Amino acid sequence: MSDTFYSHARLYDLMFPGIGPAVEFYRAEADRQSGSVLELGCGTGQKLIPIAADGHSCVGLDLSPEMLNEARRKATERGVQVEWVQGDMRDFDLERTFDLVFITANSLLHLHEPDDLVSCFRAVRRHLTRGARLIFDVFNPDVHQLAEADGGRRAREALSFTDPDRGMVRVDVSETYDASAQVTRGSWFLSTSAEPDFVVAPLEIRSIFPQELLLLLSLGGLRLTARFGDWSRQPFPGNAPLQLCVCEAA
Repeated sequence: MSDTFYSHARLYDLMFPGIGPAVEFYRAEADRQSGSVLELGCGTGQKLIPIAADGHSCVGLDLSPEMLNEARRKATERGVQVEWVQGDMRDFDLERTFDLVFITANSLLHLHEPDDLVSCFRAVRRHLTRGARLIFDVFNPDVHQLAEADGGRRAREALSFTDPDRGMVRVDVSETYDASAQVTRGSWFLSTSAEPDFVVAPLEIRSIFPQELLLLLSLGGLRLTARFGDWSRQPFPGNAPLQLCVCEAA
């Protein structure tokens, strides 16, 4: 599990502002499913707070206390009621069931071991009401891109952002790919002209290949009912950068 990266919750929100089609997709799915909603790896509530504002009963679970504190602050500021729970998505028991469970923004990929992924899916299954769904999104591994993760430090221009306290913040990333573990191990560097590398945070993300995903879901007592390649629900073509998966109890 990676947690140091998520100890900088305010900077995370500036780097990943949480607007756009992903938010609208999950809001629409919550409306479609209706009822109660659980988000695993909820972070600062970027998607769950808008869903709660739409009138849904929401619970957010995350391992990072820093991310949850920021989520609570944002929900209070917006006047939205959400139950925030610190916990591990690998094994949790909230003593209730939900109509929709979702895991977004590659949060599932912090689970590196197959047993941990299966354990997560089994825990989700125990928390699904009859007819409920699990929806999650993970990237679709590109073997050429993984092979290019050679440890070199590269700028991520698209992730640069403005911090009201520091000014323009540059984001660099250095990554290597461990093929045997299917894990990309990296370091993220945040810098300004006055403060080079004021944050250096490790981040390790697993790859889950499309066929492997089906087996993991099956072992977890779930089955895939739909897989999309983008937020507009286009069918998954195999080479799409996104795996957007809809599942139900097997």
